[in-house]
Amino acid sequence: MMMTGRQDTHNDLRRTAVDIVRALTEAGHVAYFAGGCVRDGLMGHSPDDYDIATDARPEAVGDLFRNAHYVGESFGVTLIRLRGHMIHVATFRTDGVYSDGRRPDSVTYTDAEHDAARRDFTINGLFENPLTGDIIDHVGGKADLDAHVIRAIGSPQARLREDALRMLRAVRFAAQFKFTIEDATADAIRSMARDLRGVSRERIGDELKRMLSSPNRARAASELQRLGLDQAVLNGAHRTAATTRLDGLPADAPYPTALAAWLLDRAGPGDEPPMDRALRWSRAVLLSNADQHALCRTLQIHTTLCGDWSSLGVAAQKRLAAQPEFEQALAILQAADQDTWSAVRDRRVELALTGLAPTPLITGEDLIGLGLEPGPIFRYVLDAVYDAQLEGGLESRDGALALARAIRESDDAEPDDG
Repeated sequence: MMMTGRQDTHNDLRRTAVDIVRALTEAGHVAYFAGGCVRDGLMGHSPDDYDIATDARPEAVGDLFRNAHYVGESFGVTLIRLRGHMIHVATFRTDGVYSDGRRPDSVTYTDAEHDAARRDFTINGLFENPLTGDIIDHVGGKADLDAHVIRAIGSPQARLREDALRMLRAVRFAAQFKFTIEDATADAIRSMARDLRGVSRERIGDELKRMLSSPNRARAASELQRLGLDQAVLNGAHRTAATTRLDGLPADAPYPTALAAWLLDRAGPGDEPPMDRALRWSRAVLLSNADQHALCRTLQIHTTLCGDWSSLGVAAQKRLAAQPEFEQALAILQAADQDTWSAVRDRRVELALTGLAPTPLITGEDLIGLGLEPGPIFRYVLDAVYDAQLEGGLESRDGALALARAIRESDDAEPDDG
């Protein structure tokens, strides 16, 4: 069977990582694959990257590999560039106090067992010797993988105090792998959910985007609500709501669409208007301008589809149906209201027969040719002519120019200021 480009790239990445482990081992060091790449391999997935943990100090790693660069020297982390790949090599360590709630104030170099004990969850605390295939498990991670459990290593409270973002990582892993968060870890998350407010909005937003960009997004949202994390994530009130719309989205639905679906799922009596909530959420998770626009426009179109869509004229319907967010609003509608969705879908198909967004018959240059000066009237005339084109009343440039001339000469040409 022919190997795909992705498989080829992954195999070359793994060979590169194995060769680094081999070089360290032959130099008299202990070196293993560590963390997520071991977890993913045991689950039958191809890791996107490989991390190596070793007893070699950073300076020893640098002596072995001329393309080594210290990227986190104070934490014993070295980046090796080899054959077009980048491999992180970290010295076994224990961590000191996390006074900033993100990084340890100090580290102490140690052995594999103690290095595993400082990691977040048991499934991420595994090592693999790729030269022998042996799995080195000091924290019970293999058993938890087999049992489909997310469990903090050691004291859950201690792990979460070190970095409160681990609460969101627990939810993301549970949703991604369809695992269950172990009771003591879940209880610690509930009791410490408020601590998430001390984490930067950027880091929170990045985690939420990863959750809601996954096909298992509804599971993640339900877990956030179940554990009381939604309040800190969204900077609003805690609420437990069915994730009907979120669950019904296509697997590849964009992040803003997922946010819109979840926002609508969480709607309740006495809520602020959807646009106000959308803006609050945008600030809470630091949405990019593009994502915020997509979120708000999707909600606006969804509101129209659920309201006065059927009473709009042909031109207005075509203009709406031609917008990129229309498809996203329709996907949300399908998940919650099949009858309305079916009617809108059929109408869009009908509208598409005569073109949803044909090339305009005239442009601003044509209006200048008619003697109009650029200004507010430009948009007014162009919109009126294009509406007539969308309605099917115009088929030629000459006809469009004639209509534009008539509008210009009409007493109604000036837009109403009131």
